Amino acid sequence: MNLEIKPLTPKFAADFFDFFDNRAFTDRGGAFCYCTWFHCDCSVDEHYKPGKEAMRDCAINYINSGLLNGYLAYDGSIAVGWCNTDRKENYLRLMKDPFLCAGNTEKTKAIVCFEIAPEYRGKRIAAALLARICDDAKVEGYTFVEGYPTLHEKHTPFDYAGPMRLYEKFGFIKVTEQDNVAIMRKELVQK
Repeated sequence: MNLEIKPLTPKFAADFFDFFDNRAFTDRGGAFCYCTWFHCDCSVDEHYKPGKEAMRDCAINYINSGLLNGYLAYDGSIAVGWCNTDRKENYLRLMKDPFLCAGNTEKTKAIVCFEIAPEYRGKRIAAALLARICDDAKVEGYTFVEGYPTLHEKHTPFDYAGPMRLYEKFGFIKVTEQDNVAIMRKELVQK
């Protein structure tokens, strides 16, 4: 595999949609969230009610306006993985939740979603994405990187936050937990 990680920009929007339309969630009956969930504070029903085309249009607007950020993982020219990450305060859903918004948000980069194409899972793509996020966050002047994995023993079908052990391998520590969700945080040492 020739893995390359690229930040999402409008230039790579077509690759983002190709990934979500053709490879993401294919083992789970498909989904059309286009990773917009954390930018909203509505219910699940309200979020999905407008339908696939409306969700796609929303994602296009978010990408073009710089609201939807993250990284695409490529095998050659094909996007095979995705991670939604940005300044913590850019995620309305996090900021409206008293538990998840706890702590310093101003200098915190949040990781809210990983999705890897089924045939590419287990090939350390999520680890490569996480390494890139931490490296870039340090260069960008962030103090912390946070993730929000669910606490369970086995992988679940929509385990989009990434496994706790992934964060632990990269030096994240559990700072708190509530209702089966942990806040994993890594302090970035500035030189």
